[in-house]
Amino acid sequence: MGDERWDALLAALAEHLCAQHDLAPPEWTEPRVLRRAWFPAELAIQRADALVRAPAAFRKHGVYLSAHDLKAA
Repeated sequence: MGDERWDALLAALAEHLCAQHDLAPPEWTEPRVLRRAWFPAELAIQRADALVRAPAAFRKHGVYLSAHDLKAA
């Protein structure tokens, strides 16, 4: 079984990309929501930035990444 944090991150990414192309997200993304927020960043300043700038799809799934982190990837 996989790590639920990474499952939620991938679901959030799929929804985020679908939204950018006006597509419906795949059904498998819906249940992959974390009960407790996850901040992949280690530094407090990065976490604060992610709290403010995380795209909607990521917030929905409980994953807090800065939009800047997505651009860097």
